[in-house]
Amino acid sequence: MAQKMKSVYVCSECGFESAKWYGKCPGCGQWNTMNEEVKETAPVKGSFSAARPSLHRPVRIDEISTEEEARYHTGLTELDRVLGGGIVKGSLILISGEPGIGKSTILLQICEFLGQTLRILYVSGEESSRQIKLRAARLGVNSENLYILTETDVQNVVEQIRSDQPDLVMIDSIQTMNFTDLNSSPGSVTQVRECTNALMRAAKALEIPILLVGHVNKDGAIAGPKVLEHIVDAVLYFEGDRQMTYRILRAVKNRYGSTNEIGVFDMGEHGMHQVDNPSLAMLAGRPINVSGTCVTCIIEGSRPILAEIQGLASTSNFGNPRRMSTGFDYNRMSLLLAVLEKRAGYYFSNLDAYINVVGGLRLDEPAADLAVAMALVSSLKDCPIRDDAMVVGEVGLAGELRSVSRIEARISEAKRLGFRLCVLPYSNLKQIHSKQEDIQLIGVKNVREAFEALTMPSV
Repeated sequence: MAQKMKSVYVCSECGFESAKWYGKCPGCGQWNTMNEEVKETAPVKGSFSAARPSLHRPVRIDEISTEEEARYHTGLTELDRVLGGGIVKGSLILISGEPGIGKSTILLQICEFLGQTLRILYVSGEESSRQIKLRAARLGVNSENLYILTETDVQNVVEQIRSDQPDLVMIDSIQTMNFTDLNSSPGSVTQVRECTNALMRAAKALEIPILLVGHVNKDGAIAGPKVLEHIVDAVLYFEGDRQMTYRILRAVKNRYGSTNEIGVFDMGEHGMHQVDNPSLAMLAGRPINVSGTCVTCIIEGSRPILAEIQGLASTSNFGNPRRMSTGFDYNRMSLLLAVLEKRAGYYFSNLDAYINVVGGLRLDEPAADLAVAMALVSSLKDCPIRDDAMVVGEVGLAGELRSVSRIEARISEAKRLGFRLCVLPYSNLKQIHSKQEDIQLIGVKNVREAFEALTMPSV
């Protein structure tokens, strides 16, 4: 019986399929995401009630052993930290980010370390084997256990994996892979979903970890259907501007570890170099005795990181003052400006206000509120904040300061880098049980008290 052709509309965000077009997807509620695709429907051979032989039998949970559970260390401790300790056997990992941010570079780099003990199959659908060789030579990668395959047909790739049985597979990229049986073009919703499913089945059946490179669209989201993120075991995302050297690797999803850990890398001429001390790197080149700059400490997973926040308030030339924020939530910045005006008496209504987090970091933690407010007030008053001061605290709508978590870890990190003053919420003082030497702790209850403590001369 011949196959029939059928036209369907598929949502590019969630993969919802419909026989007719909708302006708003019924599945996820997004607008203008329904795209027409042509698919083949196979004839039904027998009923679903027909018995099928089972390939697997249920196993009692106490009979399952985890002693042989192994992780492959990549040679980069920053990457291992984000993965939860290394690459788990049989896992499917998606690494995404903007073009040119370093996705293919970091995969090729770890091949040199992993190739000492593992056989690696590197599948490229974007570059020729000669291009990969030239990039590998620049990165110093010349492992004898690294095999290059230039192929875009996912069925051929899966067959190669089954025949060769490598220890690790890398696919660059999932948007270039395609099923020849499907009429849709590579990168479409159907192609990405089916190709990922085929690779997932191979990874689980053979217990071979597979690393996928995924592109992002103009909005910064991972290209392809949202179901792609549900299929894979871990989603790693590279953050940072291509014009800057620092790259932040963050786990958006991780079935084998925490999603709070980050890895910091420095993109250089010879590839990605891990930054073992992010706090020192982020504070390098910090201006001294200049208004509008303040240092805070955020917690990323298990590590405290010091970050420099710069604020600028200047006279506006327009009826509506301009607001701009880089590395900090714009709406949160507007909220802090309103609190400073209403509760503390610092007026920004006729001034342009700018916030910048140095080094490409993005601060999502409320503990950075006080440092943002202090940077803005410092620029407004043109009064520098003490260079040896670190600020931490969440600002409430009443102008009060709320306590933050893990305050002792933040103080220890600041003390390690030579800071001698820590301004923190008053309620956090009673949470500090160990004796703090070589650093002065000042507990404050509101924003105005904090600014007065930060601008008084050091003893």
